[in-house]
Amino acid sequence: MATYRTRTYIAADWDHDKDAVDQLHKWNNSNFWNLSFTDVHELTSSRDSSLNCTIKSSLKSRMDVSKAFVLIVGNQTNTVTAGSCRWCGSYNAYTGRCARWHSVDMRSFIKYECDKAIDAGIKIIVLYNSTKVDRAKCPDAVKYVGTHIAMVYKGIDGRYYWDYNAVKKAFDA
Repeated sequence: MATYRTRTYIAADWDHDKDAVDQLHKWNNSNFWNLSFTDVHELTSSRDSSLNCTIKSSLKSRMDVSKAFVLIVGNQTNTVTAGSCRWCGSYNAYTGRCARWHSVDMRSFIKYECDKAIDAGIKIIVLYNSTKVDRAKCPDAVKYVGTHIAMVYKGIDGRYYWDYNAVKKAFDA
């Protein structure tokens, strides 16, 4: 049976770049703007009490039905460690094993998601929560893959604005 990929997978450092994720959803839900995607995360959600390996399994299931992967890159994206087994109570640092006999994966959720997007061979869009593309802040797996654009521009008035046109162009490419 063929898997139909109809969703868009959005990954971000939710602690530091939620504003950019919210802006994507604002454009998507607006009658004025013409950005259109179906967020795969609306299908299911994990509980905060879930094990990291269980969450990663859920993330992979979501990736399997996604046609596009959107990564929002901010100042902390490449250094976030949330999702690594080292933070799980079942991980034994002395033995390097999981007490529940799960495989050990030291990648953060973000790095795991990037690797899975590459494995899936789906469209990759990297949006920088900044006025410039800074690949040093981007995880290695997608550093030179897909479309990379800045989500923000500085207006002639010196203020910063979300760049809808650049984002829309990246989605349409």
